[in-house]
Amino acid sequence: MTATAFAIPGDIDLPTGGYTYDRRVLALLPSQGIAARHLELPGSFPAPTAADLVETERRLTTVAPSTVLVVDGLAYGAMPAEIIRRVAAPIVALVHHPLCLEAGLSEPRKKELHASETAALALARHVITTSRTTARALIADFAVPEASITVAEPGTDAAPRAHGTGAPVQLLAVGAVVPRKAYDLLVRALGTLSDHDWRLTIAGPMDRSAEGLASLQAATQETALGDRITLAGPLGLEQLGRLYASADIFVMPSLYEGYGMALAEAMARGLPIVSTTGGAAAETVPEAAALKVAPGDEAALAAAIRRLLADPGLRARMADASWAAGHKLPRWEDTARTIAGVIRDLAT
Repeated sequence: MTATAFAIPGDIDLPTGGYTYDRRVLALLPSQGIAARHLELPGSFPAPTAADLVETERRLTTVAPSTVLVVDGLAYGAMPAEIIRRVAAPIVALVHHPLCLEAGLSEPRKKELHASETAALALARHVITTSRTTARALIADFAVPEASITVAEPGTDAAPRAHGTGAPVQLLAVGAVVPRKAYDLLVRALGTLSDHDWRLTIAGPMDRSAEGLASLQAATQETALGDRITLAGPLGLEQLGRLYASADIFVMPSLYEGYGMALAEAMARGLPIVSTTGGAAAETVPEAAALKVAPGDEAALAAAIRRLLADPGLRARMADASWAAGHKLPRWEDTARTIAGVIRDLAT
């Protein structure tokens, strides 16, 4: 079997889209003829300490030249070029979304990460992205040759159709509480919709960004919506499945998405969607299944949610379109098959 080491920073069991992608691919690569092992990197990326960079180099340079090394972009884009050059194994960079596009960064930090990621990607033998949108960004803004990129969209699992609740209308948002997810903007938008009977649940880790959590809490206090909003925190698959099942509308207010795995999960459940067009989110969901607004446009987001709250017939039609689109989404086996092909090509 072709051998690969999959280098991933931090705790692979964290309930985020990127780590879910890594876990699922790592588990399925053996079924595609790839002997894959997990190579854990320090968890301080994308802002590694000097000591963690020394340890990262030690771990990466122990990988044999005959082993294809896949490195998650959360670490790879922040690695100094001199470390990458000392790695003997051929490197595949896995880019979920460019690091410099994370919300809440200072301009100097954005420029630093852009320069770091550009230099790192130039040294990779191949680059895997999770969406066509990210692939286009890497070509246009990071000088990655188109021929060096393979798109391996996240898979989805077959799931039962959501039955909803109806009264009050249950809104669901899924994802870590970080500035890029713009949950504070969502809450402020909902502050103009108090004449409708709705409840919002946000499911996702709350310890990833103190700034993101503080902004969300401030918006909740300012709008006095605390009795309508539940912060569920990170949930297991069974608990999250129950939330999807009882939801009536899925909402994603993100400023940018590398793909938007939660959008795919919502379609797999047949949920009508309100989403921004930030990054790949514009393409992940078909028009018939979602009302889409520009990222950061609070008034447009409120208007779109109001339309769905006020029109059960529209919700039903969009739910049908979402359910149909969900059946056409790639499965995780497809994702692993695509990545295995890249690994085999580099190993020959």
